[in-house]
Amino acid sequence: MNSYWTKQGGGTDRSPVGQTCYNQTFAPGPFQTGTTDMARATLLATVLLLFLIGSRLFLIGSHPLRADGPDVAALDDAVRNALTDWKVPGTAVVIVRDDRILYLKGHGVKEAGGKEAVTPDTLFPLGSCTKAFTTTAMAMLVDEKKMNWDDPVRKHVSFFRLSDPLADSQVTLRDLVTHRTGVGPHDLLWYRAAWTGDEAVRRVGRLPLDRPFRTTFQYQTTMFTAAGLAVAAASKTSWADFVEKRLFDPLGMKTAGCSTASFKSDDRASGHGLDDRGRVIVLPGWYPIQRPEPAGSIHASASDLAPWLRFHLAGGRLGNRRLVSAEALGETHTPQMVIPLEGESRILHPESKRMSYGMGWVIQDYQGYRLVSHTGVIDGFRVQITLVPRARLGVAILANLHQTRMNLALGYQLLDVLLRPKPPRRDWNLYLTREVEKDRQANKEAWERRLAAQHHGTRPSLGLTAYTGTYEHPAYGTAHIALERGQLVWRWYSFVCPLEHFHYDTFLTGHEALGPFLLTFALDGTGKVGELAVGGRVGVTFSKK
Repeated sequence: MNSYWTKQGGGTDRSPVGQTCYNQTFAPGPFQTGTTDMARATLLATVLLLFLIGSRLFLIGSHPLRADGPDVAALDDAVRNALTDWKVPGTAVVIVRDDRILYLKGHGVKEAGGKEAVTPDTLFPLGSCTKAFTTTAMAMLVDEKKMNWDDPVRKHVSFFRLSDPLADSQVTLRDLVTHRTGVGPHDLLWYRAAWTGDEAVRRVGRLPLDRPFRTTFQYQTTMFTAAGLAVAAASKTSWADFVEKRLFDPLGMKTAGCSTASFKSDDRASGHGLDDRGRVIVLPGWYPIQRPEPAGSIHASASDLAPWLRFHLAGGRLGNRRLVSAEALGETHTPQMVIPLEGESRILHPESKRMSYGMGWVIQDYQGYRLVSHTGVIDGFRVQITLVPRARLGVAILANLHQTRMNLALGYQLLDVLLRPKPPRRDWNLYLTREVEKDRQANKEAWERRLAAQHHGTRPSLGLTAYTGTYEHPAYGTAHIALERGQLVWRWYSFVCPLEHFHYDTFLTGHEALGPFLLTFALDGTGKVGELAVGGRVGVTFSKK
């Protein structure tokens, strides 16, 4: 369940549900002749009392936050219970409300089995929560008239292309950051890829569209790489320099960084995964991002994220300093593409009625509020950032386990504590752990059905050496099949996967990052191997050279 994010949106609430603004003045007319001073005073006092009572009821009904401040013990309990229920070693949580820090704590440990506690200053990679930094940078450039949301992409990135002629001629910056170009996810064009971001952008243009242009939401990371290239071109500096100087520095994000090439702090969490028995294991290190990546390379601490939350909730200001206009920033929080609430999205967000993608944010409803949020996932870590604009409330949760839905469960649990003054509250840990287990079991059964379809007793059509050689794909590059110690081995990027004969010309393999999958060789009209179809997360067909 390594999906985008299930997260949400909203900056400036232009029409908050259930909230009405009005301006009412009380101006009594002249009193009638003969009315006593006492009567006048009584009448004035009564009217004033009724007005104040009515105003108080209005305020309570429109903004039902706790008047007595947060129940810190309840927040602590929610975090600790989530860590236990999801077997997450550690987390850092920051909550801001009304432009001040409400809660900032670390819980658990940086590394399973260790004693070093997570602190508010412990660094975590943000994964795809980086995307909102890229669209915020774009909003700044929109303010400066250096770009427009609906500029053609090639105005800023001359080599950008899409394979479909119509899409290629019409594609805009807005299309890139709303996941509506028609190109499917193709995560492996960037994940562990051997090439630069520029090259990934060139290669994505060689892929056929999976859906018609601007018709379907399909989460596509490399398009944000292209958006970062547009930021660099329009600002005449690098994406990383722009983000660091125009966002990190004025916001006071002192330890945030744009790559793993250098860190400003040694206070860093270790990443964790789950083995095939569901046990937590420590990963050898952070996923290396040596070059800044506008789609997902930023790392930060909970302390760093406090001003980031305040900045968004204040419509582009921090204190008295405005960094971007409320209009430009608010556009990133505005729904752009519908995300159908079906399948996994429906299961993960049972109390939402609608969901859409803005620009670097997901927007949805929850308990009468509009949420603006995003999730970030990278090897060993999961992050969730959520804004509740009408309540001027923001929550960021950083966790050092990526195979978990703890962030989503805890996020909803914290919102319930802060926004719903009275029970009943849904037990989000119980609900989502059950759904995750159902999903795991369904995937297991689906794979077992696939294995049950195996035709036993078959043999490859040709000798193993006939399958060896070089295979090419326009976007995915070169793959090699070699015969090593009597066994075929598939090599692509940094992936090295031994093949086990499954049936006929299909072979079974697997990788910790890719899971199990099948490779099928196809013979051409001369009886020679012509193509190699790679299943699973790769999902493309290579041609033999």
